[in-house]
Amino acid sequence: MQPVLLKPGIHWVGAVDFNLRNFHHYSRSPEGSTYNAYLIQDEKNVLVDTVSHHYFDELVAHISALVDPRKIDYIICNHLEQDHAGVLPRIVELCKPEKIFCSTMGLKSITRQFNTEGWPITAVKDGERLNIGKRNITFLETRMLHWPDSMVSYVEEDRVLFSNDAFGQNVATSRRFVDEYERPLLLRAMKDYYNNIVLPYSPMVLKTLDRVVQLGIPLDIIAPDHGLIFRTPEDIRFVLDSYRAFAEQKPKLRAVVAYESMWGATESMAYAVGDGLDDEGVPYVLMDMQHNHVSAVMNELADSGALILGSATRNNMPMVNMMALMAHVKGLKPQNLVGATFGAHGWSGEAPRMMAEELAAMKVEVVGEPVRAHFGAKAEELAACRELGAAVARTLKEKVKAFA
Repeated sequence: MQPVLLKPGIHWVGAVDFNLRNFHHYSRSPEGSTYNAYLIQDEKNVLVDTVSHHYFDELVAHISALVDPRKIDYIICNHLEQDHAGVLPRIVELCKPEKIFCSTMGLKSITRQFNTEGWPITAVKDGERLNIGKRNITFLETRMLHWPDSMVSYVEEDRVLFSNDAFGQNVATSRRFVDEYERPLLLRAMKDYYNNIVLPYSPMVLKTLDRVVQLGIPLDIIAPDHGLIFRTPEDIRFVLDSYRAFAEQKPKLRAVVAYESMWGATESMAYAVGDGLDDEGVPYVLMDMQHNHVSAVMNELADSGALILGSATRNNMPMVNMMALMAHVKGLKPQNLVGATFGAHGWSGEAPRMMAEELAAMKVEVVGEPVRAHFGAKAEELAACRELGAAVARTLKEKVKAFA
């Protein structure tokens, strides 16, 4: 693979990980991912971000195809997480840059993670400008999008925004640009990435989007640190509008029924809940947590307004995969959902109540009382599950109307 031209003097020099399937050890990446780094050649040669520690050789090879790495003058670290800074010590040793730029919060991060003795680090403030010859780079802090150290770098003359993790996707392909990829696959990858990584910082996303509008920043290219690059007016408008919609989290007329069954009783209840949703004309998806990763549930929740949980009771609590799902969802802080719970048990049957309490703690609007079945679900309990699904559907319809 070769460096890829973005604009005259600006190239992609990153790495593609076709085989990555476990992103950050908490989210699946079925299409792989990329670690995007960029080289700006001017009176000062600037490397924008680096790559994961596995890909040092690829990064150096791509840089070397354009310039001797020892002629890199500046390194910009928009974000110090290991997938972007994993090779930073080796790159600093190789390049011996004049300066390394990071945010004020990045200064704390870089000095905690690496032995930076002798490194020429400069912490830049929000709005600070850096002249590199014919170009000026403006740094804009984007704290908690998605780390405290996060910032973006904007090349004014070329109208290129190096957006860090914002607008990223987990996509591995030999192509580098969004207009070379299928739009439905791109949108799914964007939702998956947003809902499993960026979602809790949605208020910051909205503030950042508003700031871009207020500053009137013209954009020819948005170059994220993961996935494909946006280079057409249509694609740039698409990603900005999509991120605003993601961040607003308006509920959608669809439900996710996630469940974990031991001997099949809870599963039969899940199907009955689905029948109730269907009775009211609300589409739904059933997800057995013994066969679906927690990140897959969040991906489906991106297009839904209801989360209904079902679990058998084991050792006085929900099953272990259901516990993992609730922890994952709770940390991501989804908004404007309705929900309900159900489950079968042989002994004590605490799981439905515990799940309902967790949903309430997540500020999910819990519909009805938890439906419980002792051992196998009898006809009356399946009927109660069906009515529970219908009740959730009716509540969701009203919620969707309220946000219209």
